[in-house]
Amino acid sequence: MPTPPLSSRTPTATRRRRWARTGAGALLVLGAGLASAAPAAAHDRLESTNPGDGAVVDVAPAAVVLTMSSTPIALGTQVQVKGPDGTVVSSGDPQIVDATVTEPLTGTLPAGTYEVQWRITSSDGHPVSGTFSFTASAAASGASPSTATGSPSSSSTSSAATSPATVDPSNPVAGQGDSTLIGVGIAVVVVVGGIGGVIGYLRRRR
Repeated sequence: MPTPPLSSRTPTATRRRRWARTGAGALLVLGAGLASAAPAAAHDRLESTNPGDGAVVDVAPAAVVLTMSSTPIALGTQVQVKGPDGTVVSSGDPQIVDATVTEPLTGTLPAGTYEVQWRITSSDGHPVSGTFSFTASAAASGASPSTATGSPSSSSTSSAATSPATVDPSNPVAGQGDSTLIGVGIAVVVVVGGIGGVIGYLRRRR
């Protein structure tokens, strides 16, 4: 059977190459969109705490302060502080000023390790949560609600330190920002792989 002339095969090959180029262009546009959406998908994060996580202070402070990456939403934001004996020493609702969240402490504040459990509503409406702790070397008189908003006591070590946002296992939505970024990263890898496949196909058709 005679081989069809080259001119009869050209239109089909041209269409295939055109479709392949169109598909590659669409994948590039999709990849760029996913890359630009990645920063917006991240929720607010905990920048630092005062006292810092693991800090040793002279006496327990009048309040604990959490600094977020953006101004959080008051609705749903909670900070609970437990003393060495497990008694809750936090008092009232947390106070939000710009990106800082302040929780007053009250009552008799003994020496020992204090645990802070926090759940803060990000500026995008999603909650993030975690825990940190600090240790008071000596007992202190409790701060009354009127004076509880004063500055925390200075520490024998640096009390204002970056505190890792330890994810609370009882809160399934905590850390959603990280999982979202992972999903975006996987999608970008898939798109890049698709572009590579299209380029390889074009090379084989030459």
